[in-house]
Amino acid sequence: MEELLTILEQLERDKGINKDILIEAVEAAVASAAKKVWTVDKNEEIKVVLNRKTGKLTAYAGNQEIRSNEFGRIAAQTAKQVIIQKIREAEKDVVFAEYHARIGQLITSSVYRFEKGTIIVDLGKTEGFIPKSEQSPKEEFKQGDRIRAYIFDVKRDTKGPQIILSRANPNFVKRLFELEVPEIYEGIVEVKSISRDVGERTKIAVSSKDEKVDCVGACVGMRGSRVKNIVSELQGEKIDIVRYSEDMKEYIQAALSPAELSQIQVNSVEKKANIIVADDQLSLAIGRHGQNVRLASQLVGWELNIYTPSQWGAKVEGEKQAQKASKESDQASPLAQLPGVGKKLLAHLQQSGYDSLEKIAQANIDELTQIKGLGKIKTEQLMEEAKKLLKDKK
Repeated sequence: MEELLTILEQLERDKGINKDILIEAVEAAVASAAKKVWTVDKNEEIKVVLNRKTGKLTAYAGNQEIRSNEFGRIAAQTAKQVIIQKIREAEKDVVFAEYHARIGQLITSSVYRFEKGTIIVDLGKTEGFIPKSEQSPKEEFKQGDRIRAYIFDVKRDTKGPQIILSRANPNFVKRLFELEVPEIYEGIVEVKSISRDVGERTKIAVSSKDEKVDCVGACVGMRGSRVKNIVSELQGEKIDIVRYSEDMKEYIQAALSPAELSQIQVNSVEKKANIIVADDQLSLAIGRHGQNVRLASQLVGWELNIYTPSQWGAKVEGEKQAQKASKESDQASPLAQLPGVGKKLLAHLQQSGYDSLEKIAQANIDELTQIKGLGKIKTEQLMEEAKKLLKDKK
């Protein structure tokens, strides 16, 4: 049994499994196997102890040592099974830890097989999975093809670690730019934002920390060589490289390129922008199926609304008419005659069902004070004024 200790010590060194954990597992497994063979009193528990110095395994029923010719064979077989199981578990843990630490990185492998739309790739020690949702609809691969992907997630599973890969994630494109553009990898050029319509178009906003380095030029490369390599990897997906700006109007203009914008009205509080373009620029600004404005909106993180001059004029006129109608409606309300009743308080009163002077005059003072904007003194004044107005009308 000395060989057992040697094997356990080697496993601790090679696989990183704590020897004490292995010993406890062997003892528990041998005891469980011995129970199936030996008949002992039901109140007695079989316990197995492994001597840490000699490697000898001894079995006890209660406090009494059990001597059996069968024990040596049982112990050897069970210990072997436990060691094999622990080796497998350790290997799974090693693979999990290795790939979990690499989440967010790129990996190059080969297509191994296909399973219900999922691409399964060979990673050597294990397999990686590219679900259909993480693939580009425009790309096709065959068994044996070299494939590059982004490590999206790693999950534990009874069969082993599940390594989820992606070619659809926007960060896949970001990592490709890091590979092709040394200035990004070195931190001179920074990727500020990415928006992507997988297989169709990607917009990437970049800025430079060095005034001497043109961020867009660095990403494009000499005669477009760098961006061409990325487009080739993405099998023809178009890429718009946008110059980032702290000035939101400039940033929006760049994001909606190549469309020319006539006017931009920004609302920084609500993060919205109304953009006016000439009639001949409308389809260019919106893009096919709204793609250009949608990707630009995702890139800058704002809601972008595009109008032609005539559409904008109609919108402004419509808002004016709505405001006028609302004002007339408020003025038409008999409650507007009450001093101190502004637009907000009028709305609160009407929402609470107090839409006439009679209801105000006859109201329960405690109920009225529950309305937002009304205290006890103001409520009393409103009720008195309502009664007075009703009396004057009569």
